[in-house]
Amino acid sequence: MQIPSNLYMAVVLYESSSSRPDYQPLYEETFMLIIATSIEEATKKALDYAKKAHATYLNDQQEEITWKFKHLVDVNTLLYDSFEDGTELYSRHFYNYDAYIQFELNLKDKPDAPSDAKPKT
Repeated sequence: MQIPSNLYMAVVLYESSSSRPDYQPLYEETFMLIIATSIEEATKKALDYAKKAHATYLNDQQEEITWKFKHLVDVNTLLYDSFEDGTELYSRHFYNYDAYIQFELNLKDKPDAPSDAKPKT
């Protein structure tokens, strides 16, 4: 499927806070599709959307949880100008796999994860 050449991917970081004094912040990384005529417009739109995503609610323990915009990590054009099954939408490169595995919770219980990244039993 052919897509317009004015599509961008924004990577947005959100942070949670709580009324509980010993609360450990949780972070959310979001990949947002942006339609814009330039990288500058895409950046502005991503910031606008991210700031509007502010939310506060009571959790199951009746503690107030607030999610707010923390950082716009990246805005860039999509990698390809057509969508097919398996098309890459966004990619990043890094050098430190051990730091990545510490960060990426979904990899901690995988068999090939470094032993210090696996949950202790």
